[in-house]
Amino acid sequence: MGFKKNKIKDEVYAVIGVGRFGFAVAERLAEAGKEIIVVDKQESVVEKAAAFTDNVFVVQELTRDAMEKIGIQNCDVVIIGMGDTIDVSILVTLTVLQLGVKHVIAKATSAEHGCVLEKLGAEVVYPERDMGIRLANHLMAPRVLEYIALSDEINISEIRLPTSFRKINVQDLRPRQRYQLNIIAIKHGETVTTDITPQTELFADDVVTVVGKQVLIQQFEEDLQK
Repeated sequence: MGFKKNKIKDEVYAVIGVGRFGFAVAERLAEAGKEIIVVDKQESVVEKAAAFTDNVFVVQELTRDAMEKIGIQNCDVVIIGMGDTIDVSILVTLTVLQLGVKHVIAKATSAEHGCVLEKLGAEVVYPERDMGIRLANHLMAPRVLEYIALSDEINISEIRLPTSFRKINVQDLRPRQRYQLNIIAIKHGETVTTDITPQTELFADDVVTVVGKQVLIQQFEEDLQK
């Protein structure tokens, strides 16, 4: 019997192809309390996923009929995780879109693969490339904890202030005037503040979330260490 969505529930997610990438996505969504469906051809993988969701399906051939029986058409978001087998990835992505799923996210292993998936109408992710970029960014800017690329130039980044940082308020730090950066959140210990004013104070070891051009974020991070 396939999955049927309870209309009073939040969004329902499905992960098709549960390798390291797909499993990590599914597990994290389940931890966040989301309704999650897991589909893979390997029974051993599906059995592991059964630890965090009851909606697990072993499917050898991902045909339209098989996915309809599972209930993929009842999902709000479907993540296609089998990027290594390009022809299967493309066919499954096409089928899921034809079933009427509004938001389909597909893993790609090359620019050409991603281009095809985008033309079909999927949102494309490149896990290996993105991890490499994050590692390179961390090596160049070790105090930057996280990068989220909004475009080729604009990033959101979390930066931990050094232990040598002397208390100062946002107005005196002047991130907008000096670096064209906006501070959108500050984490002090376990407390997170998003209501940032010119008088908001910053302390050593605070984690500051900024948005702006990547090159200026890097300059800001480098200047903090001086």
